[in-house]
Amino acid sequence: MSAPTSARHADTVTPYQMYIDGAWTDGRAPGRLEVENPANESVFATVPVGSVEDATAALEAAKRAQPAWAALPPIVRAGYVSDLAAAIRREKAHLARIVVLEQGKPLNQAEGEIDAVMTFLTYAAENARRIEGDLLPSDHPNEDVWIRRVPFGVVVGLTAWNYPAALAARKIGPALVAGNTIVVKGHESTPLSAIEIARLAHEVGLPKGVLNVVTGDGRSIGDALVRSPFTDLVTMTGSVRAGREIYAAGAQDLKVIRLELGGKAPFIVLEDADVDAAVEAAIISRFTNCGQICTCNERMYLHKDIAEPFLDKFVSRVKALRLADPMTSPDMGPKVNRPEVDKVEEIVNEAMAAGAEVLAGGHRLTRGEFARGHWFEPTVLRVDSNRAPVMQREIFGPVAPVMTVDSFEQALSFANDTSYGLSAYVYTNDLRRVMRLSRELSFGELYVNRPCGELVQGFHTGWKHSGLGGEDGKYGFDGYLRKQTTYVRW
Repeated sequence: MSAPTSARHADTVTPYQMYIDGAWTDGRAPGRLEVENPANESVFATVPVGSVEDATAALEAAKRAQPAWAALPPIVRAGYVSDLAAAIRREKAHLARIVVLEQGKPLNQAEGEIDAVMTFLTYAAENARRIEGDLLPSDHPNEDVWIRRVPFGVVVGLTAWNYPAALAARKIGPALVAGNTIVVKGHESTPLSAIEIARLAHEVGLPKGVLNVVTGDGRSIGDALVRSPFTDLVTMTGSVRAGREIYAAGAQDLKVIRLELGGKAPFIVLEDADVDAAVEAAIISRFTNCGQICTCNERMYLHKDIAEPFLDKFVSRVKALRLADPMTSPDMGPKVNRPEVDKVEEIVNEAMAAGAEVLAGGHRLTRGEFARGHWFEPTVLRVDSNRAPVMQREIFGPVAPVMTVDSFEQALSFANDTSYGLSAYVYTNDLRRVMRLSRELSFGELYVNRPCGELVQGFHTGWKHSGLGGEDGKYGFDGYLRKQTTYVRW
């Protein structure tokens, strides 16, 4: 395979290949997986059904390449990553279109995702001169204690379908600059973005085996990647269910596991908030990418003194959101696949049956221009119990359940009443409340008076069932390095 560029033409079905040890391959298993456009259910590409043998071949290639890769000065490794970022910049339009076709987000949001790819890679490259250790005095004469940060070896990166390009880059960049080699497997619904990144890595001359991309089902090839004795570190972004399975699979061999899982972010608006700003942030933080963001506004708590004016404005904005062909950059596109839209419909129907009041939307779209594809209306539900499933279960879709609260204390209590701990939002102008929330909210990432969108220099980390470890910034980069202590008597 020269390169999978014929996917630029949506009227053709493009057969993509896996990238193992610097070469393109269909793998050793028969059959292919179809890649569907969520907007119209048309199949526009296929990928190999990767096997355990393919997983092993990719890991063996990474294992062979890793010592020479780690021996390069970090700034040289960073040069390859910078060259990859530059290649992605040149092909931004094509890569954004691939994201739209396989994932369904509006084109302007897909372009933003490719911008994030470049940011992740560029920031990772900048860390080449920030790999630091310690030189400590010994208790013995004529002896020093060295503590170095060194690469793990072979990294397995498992990515979710909601940001298929950005999540791959988020792992590839720091893993490579730290001196690891990596095998990436994207979700079977969205496998193409990682392959396209591998194509560009090949074109800029990345040594063979340093980056490998495999495709296939998570419970077969993904499980094989996690369990393999060649794997030193697993970094995964996905659901809590998948995270538990990976954690269990890695336990037998005591793998180092880093998991970024689901969320159920509370969005608290207190009586002293800027209501207009809070409404806009609530819209952005709920309906961007059809609500398919782990840090999304998943449940809203409105102080009773501002609840009605807030809801009047919020519901009006929700009803005005435009759904259309994602290539036209509407406000919202489809859900990624049929099981996902089925899940959203089930959650909404269950909430309505339990007495939730529908303030906007509430239905799957199945007629006219939405007759094909996985479409669901932007929806607002008024709920009266924090124990209702819609307030506890991750929706990951365009549905905003809303409750009225009597006080700051009640909002804080309701917000913490969850098994998740990824992100939380609060709108208030009272610094004392902000300080209490930063101390008492049990979430790894807090947004105060702003919508969602973490920064690359921050630390994206979940607590409780939302994960282990984290990504981004100096702390995320440090997660791709382990420490080695050497006692030197001279």
